[in-house]
Amino acid sequence: MLETTPDSDTPTRGRQDPGGASPGLFAAVLHRWPTLLALVVVAATFGDGLPPLERLAWLLAVMPVCYLAFGFARGEFKGRGVLAVQVAGSAGFGALALAALVFDGALARYVLAVGWLGHAVWDFAHYRSRKVVPRGWSEWCCVVDLLGAVALVVLAH
Repeated sequence: MLETTPDSDTPTRGRQDPGGASPGLFAAVLHRWPTLLALVVVAATFGDGLPPLERLAWLLAVMPVCYLAFGFARGEFKGRGVLAVQVAGSAGFGALALAALVFDGALARYVLAVGWLGHAVWDFAHYRSRKVVPRGWSEWCCVVDLLGAVALVVLAH
């Protein structure tokens, strides 16, 4: 069975803990707690249909601002151009949110779905790079954004 260790994304075969037993289901679930929490949030948010599109647009505009706050708090903006990329991402997602508020009906939902899907890709890039935000945050946000984008398309009337 291929597994990953908490400090690495490199698969290992049959890695054992110091006690000699292989990690069980509980350890796997504990390791993926951000994904499980994201699934709960998605179920609570979209379980009874789409929330108002204005709220989903507002979330699309605010999510990247969280990345800026994390980046400043963690001192991640010392590298060349890192802050500029984050600001550009925030501006782009904000523009999509604003566009969705201008459009009506299905077009607004599809614009939001594109924005949420784009933010899932943004999250995944941050997850892989291990920069700007904690990995747990980017994992959680990626799952929420990806499933939110799917919900925007699937739950459309």
